Amino acid sequence: MTTETAPAGRITLPGGEMLAWSDLPKKRLADGGPLAALAARVVPPGARVLLAGPHDPALLDRLAHAEVTCLLRSHPDAVALAQRAARVIVGGPAGLPDDQTYDVVIAAAGLDPIESVEGTRLGWDGVLTRLVAAVRPGGTLLLRLDNPLGLHRLVATTPWYAARDDSAWLIGGVLDAAHPANRDQLRQRLTDSGLRPSACWAAYPAGATATALLDADQLDRGADRGLFDAVLHGACVGAFAPATVLQDPARLAVDALHAGRAADLAPAWLMLAHRPGAATDCPADGELPVALVQTGSSGQPGIGVLEVRDGPSGWRWGHVATAGTSAPPFASRAAAYRDPAALTGPVPAGRLLHTLLLDAALRRDLTTVRTLLHGYAGWLADQADADGRLTGAAALAGADNMVVDGERFAVLDPSWRAADRLPGDVVLARGLWRFAAALLTGGYAHPWSSTLDVAGLTVVLGGLAGHDLDRTTVAEAVRAEAAITASLHGLDAEHRTALTDELQAVEPTDPPLGAHSYQQLREAWLRQREEISRLAALTRWTDELLTSRERALRRAEAKIGLLSGSISYRVGRLAITPARLAKRGARAAKRRARAALAPKQLVTEQEEQQ
Repeated sequence: MTTETAPAGRITLPGGEMLAWSDLPKKRLADGGPLAALAARVVPPGARVLLAGPHDPALLDRLAHAEVTCLLRSHPDAVALAQRAARVIVGGPAGLPDDQTYDVVIAAAGLDPIESVEGTRLGWDGVLTRLVAAVRPGGTLLLRLDNPLGLHRLVATTPWYAARDDSAWLIGGVLDAAHPANRDQLRQRLTDSGLRPSACWAAYPAGATATALLDADQLDRGADRGLFDAVLHGACVGAFAPATVLQDPARLAVDALHAGRAADLAPAWLMLAHRPGAATDCPADGELPVALVQTGSSGQPGIGVLEVRDGPSGWRWGHVATAGTSAPPFASRAAAYRDPAALTGPVPAGRLLHTLLLDAALRRDLTTVRTLLHGYAGWLADQADADGRLTGAAALAGADNMVVDGERFAVLDPSWRAADRLPGDVVLARGLWRFAAALLTGGYAHPWSSTLDVAGLTVVLGGLAGHDLDRTTVAEAVRAEAAITASLHGLDAEHRTALTDELQAVEPTDPPLGAHSYQQLREAWLRQREEISRLAALTRWTDELLTSRERALRRAEAKIGLLSGSISYRVGRLAITPARLAKRGARAAKRRARAALAPKQLVTEQEEQQ
């Protein structure tokens, strides 16, 4: 590609451009994802924006209300983005004109990908100084910093210092003093450069492809927020599902949340900073979202970006509509669908029911488990109609989408809705089956028998909830789960049947669904070894029992044979045989006598009646 394929006059080459290199991300989020939604809020209409570094092309589409200048080091990327941008400067920060400033500068890919290896190297602080100089008084800088101790590095099977790919020109760690290594150091660098840091978002599950942006300050003190629990779990499960990791990233993220360290373990941070000066049209910090979540992970069709904003009455749901999400997003709405119009109310407070149940099971606290399950079953019963059936959001309310605040239960995300009316016991069994499968396949310690399968544990949990479930109801719940999952993923009838068979075949010795974690795979192997040892011991016991029975039978046969050939046995038979024949003859004579007397008795009875 050459500049002749791009609009004339839009590409500027001040020198230092990389002619045979591309930085554009290969994995892109629909419509730019949460970053694009955040940028659209930060950038006021008509603003002059500098987009420094490689970004998803969809981000420029979301900034169509502003005048965007791109600063890149790759010439092929400049040609690819020239149609969307007002101007493209290729060659790194040294090519920025000194007399031009911008209302908003966005460096959401970090500062390292801005510098060209073909030009003068300024270093991290040098690039920051150049970008800060490009922010007009009253303007805004949105900057990303990758975390050298982030969750993505803690679960990676390959250490970060062993990178050998073409893009690993700079491999930074915590010992690299040229780069800030945490949020406090980043704030200090921004303050020293003349900016005023304000809001900060933790990016999960990866900096380059973040599907969730969560307010870092709220995250530090949000251990009792079921929203953060569910978002972190969903983001990590969706991102690491095809990968092999050292440990379960979702479990680690949720544990960090409840320890108050989820923001510290974020793979990256997005920091918003303002330059003192004239008034700005950018939104105030209180108007910025608490959370931005990309939908459509794990193969599910998306409905855009979910937004949570803080207001006088608490947190409220919002929906950032994107292109192509106005129509029904699912290929099949036979069993379930997702309705973005339902995301208009408050976000219920409380902790996630799934986490509370896991915690109680780990502590063998059956009293708490019984109380939670009774409350869950009671809430479902209150939502049922006169026929005991549920529909809408209540019919899909599982433990992973319910929050508990004291004695109050509520659906966290009401956009998940069932198309049909489902029996109440099937809805309860489905929710309990999903929890039982996560508990057993996840290798969690629990107070119940190790010989229980998933369906058996579901029945036990139903008893704790005060309901007498049976395996037939559980099987129907599994079929409902398969139908719901098939609808949400748009699966055809063949794949739905295969999914049903797969769900019905889930065993406690199976590893959990999602990422292939070495820890969980090892735990699954230990469970399988324990099960094999138990079966081997049972086989040995059965074999020993059969052997002892066979020996006893042989001894009995030998004794019978010995006795049947003895003189006393023969004499006994000669003595007993005449007695048997006499007894038989007496019985026959008695029967004949009765038969002979029967007609006479009948005649006598008739005469007496007359």
